[in-house]
Amino acid sequence: MNSFEINKIITAILVTILVVFGIGKISDIIFDKDDENIVAYKLEAPEGEAVQASSETSVDITALLAMGDIAHGEKVYKKCKACHSIKQGGKNNIGPKLWNVMFRPVGSITDYKYSKALSSYGKEWSWEEMNGFLTKPSTWIKGNKMGFAGLKNEKDRASVILYLNQNSDNPKLLP
Repeated sequence: MNSFEINKIITAILVTILVVFGIGKISDIIFDKDDENIVAYKLEAPEGEAVQASSETSVDITALLAMGDIAHGEKVYKKCKACHSIKQGGKNNIGPKLWNVMFRPVGSITDYKYSKALSSYGKEWSWEEMNGFLTKPSTWIKGNKMGFAGLKNEKDRASVILYLNQNSDNPKLLP
């Protein structure tokens, strides 16, 4: 290989490095990251009107549970198995054991370390609470440490709730 070929290779490498770093610098100049340049509109609530920021919504729980099926709930529950045990006498895993979960107080398993949000929630796992929580745990009880995205499908949610209710010493009658 002669010196002319070596010069072409070195030049190609240098030009590539300059282009890569140059694009980064040029994009930083074009897309300045100062807070002053953020494009957004701040919307104010109309005066005199209260804005409700609650995650609770009214759901006809009887109609929702009518969509569910325990056998389907067992299949959907497989998503929960990685973190929760449903067996009678089962252990806590990443998440608390779920045997007898329906209608027990939220955050009440004594040998599990709950987040502050769940420990201080002060409600019980009713049909409505479980439905709301399973829809999207992070927004239903803000600050909980459950990293599950939620069950958007109503039939899936209803089926899991029925399955959780069945896995109990004393399953509750449906509303």
